[in-house]
Amino acid sequence: MSSLLAAAADASPHLASLARHTVLAAGQPSGVPDVGAGVAPPGADGLLTVLRWVAWSVTALCVAGIFGVAARMAVDHSKGGGREHVRGLGFVLGACLLVGSASGIVSALI
Repeated sequence: MSSLLAAAADASPHLASLARHTVLAAGQPSGVPDVGAGVAPPGADGLLTVLRWVAWSVTALCVAGIFGVAARMAVDHSKGGGREHVRGLGFVLGACLLVGSASGIVSALI
């Protein structure tokens, strides 16, 4: 096994130079191509409209979720049950953070 690793270590500089010459001879630029600066396909306007509707709907649901937690807190105030409301508010605020940062997360990943 060690002789196989030694042979691979000896051959690696030669293989790298061979790969570099092969890529340059084929006329392809070296490096990774930037595929994010392409042109949108036909019909992309409809997809963007649907994404805007989804974003608006989810934002409205986040606001409604905050209102729902506030209403439950107001109704249950006399019973003294505050922990479950804080947990619910944490989930709703977490969803709001995801909605607000969705485009930033996607741009960071692309």
